[in-house]
Amino acid sequence: MPEIDDVLANNLTPAQVAAACDDCREVLCLACAGSGKSRTLAFRIARLLANGAVPASIVAFTFTDKAAESIKLNVSRALQAAGLDPSVLGALYIGTIHSYCQYVLGEMDARYRQFDVLDQNRLKLYLISRYPSLGLHNLRNSRGARYFQTINEVADAWSMLNDEMIDVNQVVAADQDLGTLLGDLRTALDADEFIDFSLMIRLVVDALQQNEAGAERAVSELQHLMVDEYQDVNPLQETLIRELHGRSSTLFVVGDDDQGIYAWRGADVSNILDFPSRYSQCSRHTLSTNFRSTSPIVQTADSLAAAELGAVRFGKNPQAHATRDPRDYRLLWFDHRPDEAEWVANRIESLLGTAYEEGDGTIRGLTPADFAILMRSTRMEENDGNPRHLAFSQALESREIPYSLEAGGSVFDRAQVQVMRETFELLRDGSPTRAEAQTHFNNRALPTFPNAEFNSFAQVLTRWGREIHLPQGGPRRRVYPQQLVHDLLESFHLAETNFDDGVMQDIGIFSRMIQDVETVYLSIDSARRFQEILNFLQNVAETGYDTSTTDVLRRPDAVTVSTVHQMKGLEFPVVFVVDSEAGRFPKNRRSYSGWMPANVINAALQRGAYQSTRDEEARLFYTAITRAERYLYVTGAANLPAGKRVRKQSPFSQRLTHPEISNEPTALPADLTQAAPIRRIDETIVPTSYSDIRYYLRCPKDYQLRKSFGFSPPVVDLFGYGLTVHAAICKLHELFPDNTPSRNDAADVARDVFHVKHVPQSNDPVNSPGPYERAKESAAAIAGQYANSYGTDFAQRRQVEARFEIPVKQAVISGSIDLMLQEDENGNILDAAVIDFKAMEGGEDVEQNEDLSWTELSLQVQLYAKAAREVLGENARTGNVHLLKDNQRVEVPVSDDALDAAVANVEWSVDRIIAGDFPMRPHPQKCAACDFKALCPKQQENFATDETPPPIHIPVAPNAKLARAFDEFEQVENG
Repeated sequence: MPEIDDVLANNLTPAQVAAACDDCREVLCLACAGSGKSRTLAFRIARLLANGAVPASIVAFTFTDKAAESIKLNVSRALQAAGLDPSVLGALYIGTIHSYCQYVLGEMDARYRQFDVLDQNRLKLYLISRYPSLGLHNLRNSRGARYFQTINEVADAWSMLNDEMIDVNQVVAADQDLGTLLGDLRTALDADEFIDFSLMIRLVVDALQQNEAGAERAVSELQHLMVDEYQDVNPLQETLIRELHGRSSTLFVVGDDDQGIYAWRGADVSNILDFPSRYSQCSRHTLSTNFRSTSPIVQTADSLAAAELGAVRFGKNPQAHATRDPRDYRLLWFDHRPDEAEWVANRIESLLGTAYEEGDGTIRGLTPADFAILMRSTRMEENDGNPRHLAFSQALESREIPYSLEAGGSVFDRAQVQVMRETFELLRDGSPTRAEAQTHFNNRALPTFPNAEFNSFAQVLTRWGREIHLPQGGPRRRVYPQQLVHDLLESFHLAETNFDDGVMQDIGIFSRMIQDVETVYLSIDSARRFQEILNFLQNVAETGYDTSTTDVLRRPDAVTVSTVHQMKGLEFPVVFVVDSEAGRFPKNRRSYSGWMPANVINAALQRGAYQSTRDEEARLFYTAITRAERYLYVTGAANLPAGKRVRKQSPFSQRLTHPEISNEPTALPADLTQAAPIRRIDETIVPTSYSDIRYYLRCPKDYQLRKSFGFSPPVVDLFGYGLTVHAAICKLHELFPDNTPSRNDAADVARDVFHVKHVPQSNDPVNSPGPYERAKESAAAIAGQYANSYGTDFAQRRQVEARFEIPVKQAVISGSIDLMLQEDENGNILDAAVIDFKAMEGGEDVEQNEDLSWTELSLQVQLYAKAAREVLGENARTGNVHLLKDNQRVEVPVSDDALDAAVANVEWSVDRIIAGDFPMRPHPQKCAACDFKALCPKQQENFATDETPPPIHIPVAPNAKLARAFDEFEQVENG
């Protein structure tokens, strides 16, 4: 097998090798667009591992989860090429900063493991749901502000408070009302067990700065810290990096200051620009070969950046690796917006199916997913009240070209999503009359959902009108609007309607919006609460909905219509940068107008944060045009819809000069030929967790609805019960590391940790306990029984929750495992057991319990056992499922054959997912319990391959079974 340095030499350029092999304490790697910076980072990690670095000593921060998965795949392949076992991935960390901080918090206090994470959308919903209790109405009145203006400003101020490391007392001194509210918000979040991205990072920074034992223990093995997309870190993240590097041996940062496009939300590009000043002994590398774009695109992008940014950028002198034909680069100016949109749609139609040569020499025909229409903003309304993208999406619709609106709130411009929101609105003030329902059905629902059925629709409105508007009084009721989404889609007969993937994914985004509602609301059991949700959905349509945090794995084969910000890190064979007019791109300079006192955030304002500046607009335009591989079209229009003046070309567009740029709109590129349309394989579509595999092996249609389209399941009773019981078990082991708790001690810990968000607490829990109190006592009894029966887990072992990564063909599967470790006095591991704690009941006869799916339970334990064995060696010999409700611990087969079969099932699933193979595999029992039974026609479909995965080894008779997609599959007659 080749040495690791030979592997690097065979896979990287000399410049990439130099950066990957640099052993200086601090390394700055400047990387132009398309230069393989993430690949360089991955091979640096592989080299460290190959040269004996302890895997747990490596931490690599990425900007997104998808970037992390790409780096993991490259590390795995590099290790395999060097003849090394890639399973060591399980002991290092590659992922986002906030996920790392979430892990550290869980190590500091097991209670944090059951906190729900709020992104910016959910944070705003949290503020809406606690509007009176937090006193937001007083703040609103004191400023004479609108309702949603108050929500947005407070959410922004909260994030700024943390991201800028501001002491809340500074805010109180400058603005007592705002400062007091922000302090109360932090208290409320902790009491309700919520945490947002900014707070989780700040808590870890605070703990490290104060040298708290738990935080120090969690990061004690760190030696090598790496940061991707370094130009996008904010002051809080930079403080974390500085604290961690103070405990590490090396720091490697990689990024491109020309692509620093997030100053508007606090990122500080000076972190990368001033790196050599902060670390005077650092080494510096530049990756200047662009493997993505043609030479004209590379040259004009660099010239634009140099002209606009001058001395506030690093020069990189990029060169294109190759310039393949056919290619096209045009700068076009139209009289009117419809003319521009028609030309763009015509050009897409003309290029679909034309031959495109990939970097490896493969030739395929272009498909809709190869095209992107990018603009500065898609959701800002025109003077005529329409969103900017409308002319382009309508032009695509008229040609029946599928498109995906990946620009947040613009999903409401999709007719199907708009009808869903309008139907919710019918229930605002009570149940609609039959005439009102019929009018809405005839005029809106039926033209959009052609298989909709009125009687079912009327029954849904009646049932939900009754639920929402029931007179108040008595205990809280459990009313969850995700079920309303499913009920409406069932009455619209979505299952029998063959919408394209773009439509399905946009409806799925609406489902995820409602999931966000349910995350922060206990229940929507009053007219007021339902109206708050309706107001939120209306506001979303105006201000947009950030979908960047969704975990939808597969983008549809559709033209992408999006903002530039949403497409950061992606690339397309054909890119249209449209709406490029002066005053639009770049947009006019905008000063900070938020509620945080200016004197408190003066340092941030001085660096241009939270504003719109010409520098940032130039970086955004640079990022837009460097998304293009071979075809780039920059367009604009002089007369916009209902415009009051004639527009001029963007000054950025005017800077694009090159002999190959054409201003002629009609001719097609020379030498176009046709080829069979084949969609490009995108590594970001592969599954990354055991749950993904479980869904696919249960029923591929379930996986498609859940992961490809993003539909959320309805909330089940006692949602979160299993998580809080598991957190209690972890807390027990945290508090009793080397002695056994009594039954009463264990029960008290469980009561203290217990928290479920979707069950109301009784107003008189002592004399009149309700479901919440009964569930708490059940959790206490489980913990007490566990401590009483398995005291040796405490006396002889210690429990840890460990992250793992399992490299398989074409994917890396991630997760966390509960390990019970037995150690000698020096801390050496003598024995390790995987124990998967489940808040489930086995019953007297585990083998006959139909509620247990032993193929799923066993596959999970076997994957965890493989991860533990690879990381801990042969000490990991056993795997168990611990059914907590009746305290049964069942040993699962973890022989070599069992683990090989488990991995084979994963690899088979990954192959089928990449192939887009999502057949329905119905079975009466399985379908009855399916989260998406209302959205699926439940018709028999076969896989596109005759190959089947091997049986999974299970602990009960018959000791080996095929996965549920095969074992529980039977013929279901249509109709």
